[in-house]
Amino acid sequence: MLDPKDLQRLVEIITEEVVAAERRRASAPAQCSCHAVLYDCCPDRLRGVLDAGATRIGLHASGGETGAIAGMIDHTLLKPDATRGDIDKLCREAAEFHFATVCVNPAWVAYSAARLRGTGVGVCSVVGFPLGATTADVKHYETRRAIFDGASEIDMVINIGALKSGDLATVERDIQAVTTACRESNVVSKVIIEAALLTDDEKVAASTLSKAAGADFVKTSTGFASGGATAADVALMRRVVGADMGIKAAGGVRDYEGLKAMVAAGATRIGASAGVRIVQESEGKRPSGSGPAGY
Repeated sequence: MLDPKDLQRLVEIITEEVVAAERRRASAPAQCSCHAVLYDCCPDRLRGVLDAGATRIGLHASGGETGAIAGMIDHTLLKPDATRGDIDKLCREAAEFHFATVCVNPAWVAYSAARLRGTGVGVCSVVGFPLGATTADVKHYETRRAIFDGASEIDMVINIGALKSGDLATVERDIQAVTTACRESNVVSKVIIEAALLTDDEKVAASTLSKAAGADFVKTSTGFASGGATAADVALMRRVVGADMGIKAAGGVRDYEGLKAMVAAGATRIGASAGVRIVQESEGKRPSGSGPAGY
């Protein structure tokens, strides 16, 4: 059960978001009826756009279909035993295929940033990963250090235990500790809610708190829990946050069909270790390999 004060806070946040959404809706073009996302996020229309070779599907998408798809992917390697050679391979592939970022553990941020300088590929660091069970001040410092080392995007894990205990005030402070540091440095912030461990009500609360804290994205999963991204979770998160936030689907997206399913549900970014395979499949090529495993 939620503490009465936390419940009241959540009600206030949701009310504020509903009022803001109504104001936007009054002055905005018509949205698709499936999950209230502007224009081409309707699954039927978006599938056609993907197949036709859209030039702007999600963030950082450019060029033809292949460029658009690669530009949606955070090319990811978060295995604890990843070596320097593995990171070198990850960065080479990211530069070759023009992925949005490489997503790496904090110890590899500075090295990856140096490897990718001048390529247009960013570096995404995880924070509080994979458990989310560090304190807000530690996550704040970890965020600032990753940014100092060259991270242009931060994927933080919420305090899952606090959320499941109904301690929404702690969760809100936890997220703000990261999003504040990101805003100060003009860095993209993504909030991992670890959907596989949450009830639908908890997913709604986590997504709402992420939006209220000023995060740029809400993200499904770490890839290290009992399950990864599902289209149903992405669609639910999209309904909650509306059209203004990004949604990153991560964990178990291993092929082009999986990517299309997530984008059709409302995702604007994909986290995957199989980015090369996904792009090759989108081009109708036989995949040369699955890429560095672990996400």
